[in-house]
Amino acid sequence: MLVPIVDFSVYAVGKEQPTDEMLGDVAEKMRAAFCDIGFLYLQNTGIEQQEVNQALEVSRKFFLQPTEFKMLFARGSFPEQHNHGWVSSEGESLNPERPGDLKEAFNVSILHPDLKWPADEAVVGFHKELESFFQKCMDLSLRVMTVMALSLGLPSDFFSTKHQCFGAHNNSSTMRSLYYPPVDPSHVKLNQVRCGEHSDYGTITLLFQDGVTTGLEVMTRAGDYVSVPSIPGHVLLNLGDLLQMWTSDLFVSSKHRVPLPTVEMTRGTRQSIAFFVQPDNDVMVSCLDGSNKYPPVNALQYLEDRFAASYN
Repeated sequence: MLVPIVDFSVYAVGKEQPTDEMLGDVAEKMRAAFCDIGFLYLQNTGIEQQEVNQALEVSRKFFLQPTEFKMLFARGSFPEQHNHGWVSSEGESLNPERPGDLKEAFNVSILHPDLKWPADEAVVGFHKELESFFQKCMDLSLRVMTVMALSLGLPSDFFSTKHQCFGAHNNSSTMRSLYYPPVDPSHVKLNQVRCGEHSDYGTITLLFQDGVTTGLEVMTRAGDYVSVPSIPGHVLLNLGDLLQMWTSDLFVSSKHRVPLPTVEMTRGTRQSIAFFVQPDNDVMVSCLDGSNKYPPVNALQYLEDRFAASYN
């Protein structure tokens, strides 16, 4: 398989932190994948497929609500965090050269006690399930970044100390529940796809899928796109642009996409949950090797520049 599978049971969610020596084998395998394609599957993470399915199911109930209802929770309408909330189909273009992506999303960017959520009467458990899943993703992300630091010969807390404010105003990490509705070929615009070619913006991304549908494709070093299947019980992990900059291109942030489904799949839906890990807003990212291959960049400014292109 092009994308390797790494057993993460030694540091699964719920376990105490092992010694650096115990994490050595996992760190070595992760480093090899990060230097090659920038993607890997994690198995035995401590987050079960049943938990993923529950979050996907409650999300699906939200996405099937009328547009007028979903508009009440639209991205950009929350003063606490402008990236929080619902994004309509064609509301963003992750490849700005294409028409809007044929997908919807609900972004969870902040855990604020006064944040407006759909009432339980409308979508039972939506708020509770997504906040709970956000916290699981946060826990797993910190564990992954501990191993990632060791793989680079850095202190184990190098990255975690720069990602301390998940769910607060001064960190822009976002969990996106993604919904790709059935495609009507007669309504598809020229060059339109479900999710345009792009690389992720931040440090790492965790992708949880339903274990059934496929669709994601990743670009290899040779420039070819290959299918990355959904594997039940596995988390797909990939790197973002800021980490590639941090490591002076040692680690790779690969482009990926979700093309239109095949003819026999046009009526099918696809769902996933992605957790996009960003450094705290005030973190300056500069090359770890001191090479200045990339000029230092502020984490929040880089993110906002990418948003400006995606949302036009």
